[in-house]
Amino acid sequence: MSSISSLTPISLLNQIEKPHLDLGIVALTDSAPIIMAQQLGLFSKWGLNVELHMQNSWATLRDKLHTEKLDAVQMLAPMPMASSMGLLGPACPLLTAFNLSMNGNAITLSQSLFDDIKCLNGGVIPDLPLAGQWLAEIIEKRKLSPSYKPLTFAVVYPFSCHHYQLRDWLESGGIDVDKEVDIIIIPPTQMTQALADNTIDGFCVGAPWNTKAVRDGIGCTVITSCDIWSESPEKVLAVTQAWQRANPNTFLALIAALQEACEWLAFLPNRFETAIKLSQPEYLNEKLDIIAPALLDSCLTSLESSPREIPAYIRFYTRQANFPTLAQGHALLVDMQRAGQVPNSLTDLQLKQWIEQIYRPDLYQQMRQIQQQVASM
Repeated sequence: MSSISSLTPISLLNQIEKPHLDLGIVALTDSAPIIMAQQLGLFSKWGLNVELHMQNSWATLRDKLHTEKLDAVQMLAPMPMASSMGLLGPACPLLTAFNLSMNGNAITLSQSLFDDIKCLNGGVIPDLPLAGQWLAEIIEKRKLSPSYKPLTFAVVYPFSCHHYQLRDWLESGGIDVDKEVDIIIIPPTQMTQALADNTIDGFCVGAPWNTKAVRDGIGCTVITSCDIWSESPEKVLAVTQAWQRANPNTFLALIAALQEACEWLAFLPNRFETAIKLSQPEYLNEKLDIIAPALLDSCLTSLESSPREIPAYIRFYTRQANFPTLAQGHALLVDMQRAGQVPNSLTDLQLKQWIEQIYRPDLYQQMRQIQQQVASM
């Protein structure tokens, strides 16, 4: 394990308003920065005593943040905007100043659906990443059956990159998403069971649940978020705007610890160690061969084919990866509009005002300045 400096720069943060924090996460591989910040003592280094709370669903995590049962949470990148705008519940103004991860999602089809696609290709697996046109052909063929019903896909939350990436992939094949498929919501940890039960025909989810479906022989992973979108923020750290105003130094200390964790995760040997930690019962509680591949840039596709090498399958750190830009917020709002979740009547000025309240690159820059001061001591 890489050594961590014992320097505690509380003096530079002036005063930690709330040293004891409750932080919410979901059982996913990209919760690694938060888990490893705890394991490596980085929260303690920055004057914080953090207790992690595993949540079963994104909706539960959201509600606990809104009601102040949690101080800060790992969130899907579009969720702070959805909460702030009052979509799918009462409005609760949130903010983010830190990208926890980029990329990390994939689309997995049931084994039976993938077998049907192979039949269209003479029994041979088509080139991967899979083109959406293959699914469009399956849909047109099934429409000829008297017992036809639309294919059902699952995503983890309505306001998620999973949802928008799935829609983009289906639409790239000429599929009318709103008429020709059904999209339902299932928590990440329940995806593989739903696939095994034939409740769904496929899903878009984050690691390690695609890998688990492949290992269990019930699914084939046909395309990743890296193939659909390149270098898109996936998870962010979110707090309420009121909490940040009441605890400005605590917030800076929190994201400083997470920045160090993300930098530590940039090194491949550290990622294997992370996979071992994540496999423990209190975290993901899955076998190492299910958790490790995505952390090592490997995408398992099916039991009958070789894994795909996906550089930055999950990216935790580059010089700019953790920096939340207004452009990222704008892109996500546009995706929400395209999915019919945000009124198209909102003007560019109104969109800009929403983004500037929620995306706070200025707070990230403050944190980096403090880190630079610590490094020079």
